[in-house]
Amino acid sequence: MTQTTLLQYEAPWPVYALDWCKTTPPGQQRTRSAFRLGIGSFCENSQNRIAIIGLQDERVLVEDDYTDYPDFVTLCEAHHNYPVTSLQWQPASALSFAWTQRAASSELLATTGDALRIWDYNGDLQPPMTNYVGRQTAASGHSLTLKTALSGQQSKGQNQNNGAPITNFSWNEKMPSLIVTSSIDTTCTVWNIDTSTAVTQLIAHDREVYDVAWLPGSTDIFVSVGADGSLRAFDLRSLEHSTILYETPAPKNMPPPSSAPSTTARPPTSPLLRIAFNPSDSNYMSTFHMDGNEIQILDMRSPGQPVMELKAHHAQINALGWGTADHPLLATAGDDCQVLLWDLANFTANGTSPHPGAGSRLNSPRPDVKKKVISEPVMAYTASSHVSNLAWSPLIPGFTMSASHTTATGEWLAIASGRSIKALKV
Repeated sequence: MTQTTLLQYEAPWPVYALDWCKTTPPGQQRTRSAFRLGIGSFCENSQNRIAIIGLQDERVLVEDDYTDYPDFVTLCEAHHNYPVTSLQWQPASALSFAWTQRAASSELLATTGDALRIWDYNGDLQPPMTNYVGRQTAASGHSLTLKTALSGQQSKGQNQNNGAPITNFSWNEKMPSLIVTSSIDTTCTVWNIDTSTAVTQLIAHDREVYDVAWLPGSTDIFVSVGADGSLRAFDLRSLEHSTILYETPAPKNMPPPSSAPSTTARPPTSPLLRIAFNPSDSNYMSTFHMDGNEIQILDMRSPGQPVMELKAHHAQINALGWGTADHPLLATAGDDCQVLLWDLANFTANGTSPHPGAGSRLNSPRPDVKKKVISEPVMAYTASSHVSNLAWSPLIPGFTMSASHTTATGEWLAIASGRSIKALKV
């Protein structure tokens, strides 16, 4: 009996934000609970939605007579007002964290748009376990409830949209009460979501900030990228300065400067849109330029220029993400309808230990490296239309349904393409 390698879902609206759940619900070990995704709409109005989707039946995971069942079904959904720029499930460490304001039976999700919103999700509970206070009446036993909305430097109600739009955020895995957000108002804000307060807010870039990421294993250091074309590192223990790790090259054939002075000393450069650390060796980061079709791999120990460039896309790149295996693959996707998987383990094997100390990372010795150009991905998938986003699952254990129904342990990759969600077995 062969295992299913493709699961599909059609949303009632265009999907942009998506994330694969990282934990099983408290008290649950059912296989299908590992196949839950959070998705968010991107409609140019105030009628946006977020939804949790999951398997209707575990039998769709094996090729058999159950192909008439839909793979994913909507478990619950909620109104979100403005478009969802990012959605993430709580990190796995949140299960053992000593929260002061969270029900033991719930999981947390976070979304961004006009504010940072924290949501309580309750689902997959058996009938004897569903009589907790505040449960929404839902026949399926799934509910999604807004817990708090944070904007500016203080908590806001859902309808008080006084803060600048938030472009993205990063959830700290070591200290899951910490989330850092990036905004078009040039700032990054570190939030304590357990107390619903802003820890600090800093002007991070000269222009809009598009993405932000905590250094794996650290509660102090994070990096950000933005419209000024720079990648910068910040340390909460020393906020009086930042470290510029990379700046996009100035465009060739630049027009002569205008007589009016520029608002910034830097010439116009190509914005950087996304930043992500290699989870198995956090010296390495991946990023890409706006409208670019190449991925830059940067080494924190050798700032200034990429140590690798990945060249195989034929149109602008929209998303990237690292898997969770010991030697994770990097997935990239773009307007060429291509989803490409890259294995960079052989190119990064000469780095330091997998999880070097985060405290002195910004002063690590620089290896003598020359940029490598890599043009051969290890896997490729062609979607029916351009791919706007992607999300990796954690490593999902195999299970046996019967003597002839088994699945193998492995990762899945979810991609968003228009209204379609496809989950691919890697």
